Amino acid sequence: MDNYFKMQIPAKSENEAFARNTLAAFVLPLSPTVEELNDLKTAVSEAVTNCVVHAYDGDGSVAIVAEIHDNMLFVTISDNGKGIEDVDKAREPMYTSGGDERSGMGFTIMETFMDSVEITSSLGQGTSVTMTKSFGVC
Repeated sequence: MDNYFKMQIPAKSENEAFARNTLAAFVLPLSPTVEELNDLKTAVSEAVTNCVVHAYDGDGSVAIVAEIHDNMLFVTISDNGKGIEDVDKAREPMYTSGGDERSGMGFTIMETFMDSVEITSSLGQGTSVTMTKSFGVC
């Protein structure tokens, strides 16, 4: 492992920008392009926002674990909230359990901007999203 960090933040919407910018700063030694940074920040925003909006009815937290191996980032964003009843259904574009104001595109956006996205969830125990992205590979 080249580098790593772990952090836990309250599941509050104002912390989404903090998480996104922290991960962007973390990958700077990989000399990412502006496009790669924007892709990462967008995917992280979606993952953290999902925790904030869907995981809890009250207070909760979001855990972020990131590791760099060579030119590859591995990041896991997780909560200990409600969990997702049907992960396959939740991955479908336009599906949302968050009401009419939500677009239902979070997982689709993550999958578009990252190299891989793995989602695990257990009802009443929480959800974990692990994403990977390689940097500097054309």
